[in-house]
Amino acid sequence: MFASPVVEVAGLVAALATVAPLDPAGDDGRSRRADLTDAELVDLIRALEETKAAAAAAQARATARLAASQRAAQRAAGVRRDRIGAGIAAQVALARRTSHHRGTRDLGLAEVLVHEMPHTLRALGAGVLTEWRATLLARETACLSLEDRQVVDAHMAGDTATLEALGDRELVAAARRIAYELDPHSVVDRNRRAAQERAVTLRPAPATMAYLTALLPVADAVAAYAALGRAADSHRGSTAAGRAETERRSRGQVMADTLLERLTGRSHAEPVPVEVSLVMTDRTLLADDDEPATLLGYGTVPADYARYLTAAAADADHAWYRRLYTAPTTGRLLASDSRATHFTAGLARHLRARDHAVCRTPWCDSPVRHSDHVSALVDGGPTTTDNGQGLCEACNYAKQALDWRARCAAGPRHTVELTTPTGHTYHSTAPPPPGAGRHATFVT
Repeated sequence: MFASPVVEVAGLVAALATVAPLDPAGDDGRSRRADLTDAELVDLIRALEETKAAAAAAQARATARLAASQRAAQRAAGVRRDRIGAGIAAQVALARRTSHHRGTRDLGLAEVLVHEMPHTLRALGAGVLTEWRATLLARETACLSLEDRQVVDAHMAGDTATLEALGDRELVAAARRIAYELDPHSVVDRNRRAAQERAVTLRPAPATMAYLTALLPVADAVAAYAALGRAADSHRGSTAAGRAETERRSRGQVMADTLLERLTGRSHAEPVPVEVSLVMTDRTLLADDDEPATLLGYGTVPADYARYLTAAAADADHAWYRRLYTAPTTGRLLASDSRATHFTAGLARHLRARDHAVCRTPWCDSPVRHSDHVSALVDGGPTTTDNGQGLCEACNYAKQALDWRARCAAGPRHTVELTTPTGHTYHSTAPPPPGAGRHATFVT
């Protein structure tokens, strides 16, 4: 059994039961609490934080044990050496209700803490470190040999009093300094290899906005940011038009517009070309209905914004329409079967529309990269929309690991039942399209 958490869970539950809602009584307008004083509430918050850290340490031990057991089972089953370990991160992700990417990170952190950084694991279990701060220490020592990593581990996490007083930046700076002193060549090599991981990513933001993020070497990133800043300052101050725009656009807005213009070659005021990515009902498109639309890869957008996108694209001759019909009661997208062994472009497009371009594995928010047969083709699974689903690359490969099973199951819409090697079962149901159960939908 695992060690007892820092604070007895039963005592915490009892304490939580005594937390009364805010009582706005009193002529001075200040709130009163019936059972716990403010000092006791602060103590309770700290106790809960330490208990979360202790749970994270126990979770790391459980994860490392699962990984060892699963690898042993795969070796005993004769799995190829280069496939040993496949699917374990996906099981961790499903158990923690998170994405495959996060599951991979959580698995790696658990094995590092259990097998290589015992002092950090002990500090986490004692509630001195949070899981995030333990991740920072593991990250900053990843380039070192096991012996050097354990030196940093003992130095940084061996003295919990000093460790607890450090902020995140101080923690990273101290670990980085010791790592460099122990093995400067490894640190330099890691920095050089990091440039190979440069990339551009897109993720949704609130209110029909999105984050376009570039991971660049620091010198290049600083230079790009400075160039946008100079361009914005020059535009706002050099012309009468620029000074007039100062009243309408902030410096940050001008920088964002400049970035867009330099990347796309068009002004920020020009309409956005709309491709096969926006799903809405015919009533939203043609009758000013307020049913929201779905922007594939982003999520729900207001009806007015969807109409704005289609109108702007139509004015610029960029819009075209594809009619898809849904079942009247369930909202299930209808399509015909195919005898092909690979999903055609049309079938793949249909799967993306049905699955909203997001991986169908539960809790995975990654964009669809593969059109997957739910029941494998080698097992006689047909190439149809009913036997198809959109998956990210990592989840598709994990599904092919030893003892993973998937099948179509009954549900209100397209539903997949996924069973892991440990016998745990998860269900994934396609999201409802806009206006599900009412009328036809359009994809523009």
